[in-house]
Amino acid sequence: MRTPVRLAVVAAGLGAVFAAAVGVGAAVGPVRTPEAHPAAAAPAPEHAATGAGYVLDVLGEQPAAGTATVAFRVLGPDGAPVTEYRQDHGEDLHLVAVRADLSGYQHVHPDRAPDGTWRVPLTLTPGSWRLVADTTPAAAGEDDDTEGIALTADLQVAGTYDPQPLPEPAAVTEVDGYTVVLTGEPTAGAESELTFSVSRDGRPVTDLQPYLGAYGHLVALREGDLEYLHVHPVEDAHVAPAPGPHVAFAATAPSAGTHRLFLDFRHGDAVHTAAFTVQVTGTAADESAAHGHGG
Repeated sequence: MRTPVRLAVVAAGLGAVFAAAVGVGAAVGPVRTPEAHPAAAAPAPEHAATGAGYVLDVLGEQPAAGTATVAFRVLGPDGAPVTEYRQDHGEDLHLVAVRADLSGYQHVHPDRAPDGTWRVPLTLTPGSWRLVADTTPAAAGEDDDTEGIALTADLQVAGTYDPQPLPEPAAVTEVDGYTVVLTGEPTAGAESELTFSVSRDGRPVTDLQPYLGAYGHLVALREGDLEYLHVHPVEDAHVAPAPGPHVAFAATAPSAGTHRLFLDFRHGDAVHTAAFTVQVTGTAADESAAHGHGG
C-alpha cells in the first residue's frame, strides 16, 4: 500500500515534477545559505509556507548556540493562530530541525499552549537552520483531499558558522552500537523501495519497538536547498508489520541530487537515528532541476 508523503520544496523553479508525490507541499522561497562569518550578522529569518495559505511563524529573537527553547505558531489563511489539528502517527505536529550543511538533525514533538503557540527545546549549533513543521490543521482538507502540509522557516543561530562536508555515500552506517544497512536506490520521479536492516553485535534486531505507531520513520533532505521528503513504512492491510530486522519504505524522490536520509527507530526504550548519504539518480532534466537550473 502506498504510504503518505510530505514534501516541502525550498528551491525555486522546480515546477510540476513534484506532483508525483502523495500529499505534496507547494514551492516556497529560496534558501539563504550562511557564509563563514558570525551568524549574528545574518538577516532575521523570513517566514515561508506551503499549503493553502498556512504560515510557520517563528517567535522570539535569534537563539544562542546550545540548548534553546524555540517558540512558533502556525497561522491560518486568516492570519489567526491554528489551535486545532488532525493527528498523524499520534502527534498534532512533527518538527524537523536541520542545519544548512545537514550536520545537525532533530525530529521532535513540541508542546502547544491553548493560544496556539508551540514550544520545544532544541540543541543548536551556530549557523542557519531550517525548521519544517509537518502537520495537518483541522480546517485543512475539509474542502479537498489534503492529507498534510509541510511548513518551513529559517532560523539563524548566533555564533561562527563552521560548515561540515557530507559523509560519502554508503549503504552501511553505525549508530549507538547498532549497524544499519540500506538496500535499494532512490530514483527521481519513480517509486523506489528502500529497506533498512538493523542489527546489533552481529545479530539481527527482531524486537524493534513501535515509535509513533510505526517501526521506523524516514526523512530525506537534499543537499543545498534542503528539500524535504517524509515517508512512513510500507504497510500491508492483510499482514501485521514485523518488528525488525527489516523496515521498508516506498518513496518517490521528486528530483535528483545528493540527499541525506535520516531513519528513526526505537529499541531498548530509546529512539536512535541512523543517517545515510545517497545519490538520487534521474534524467538530465532532473539533474538540472536539482541544481536550480530548471525552468
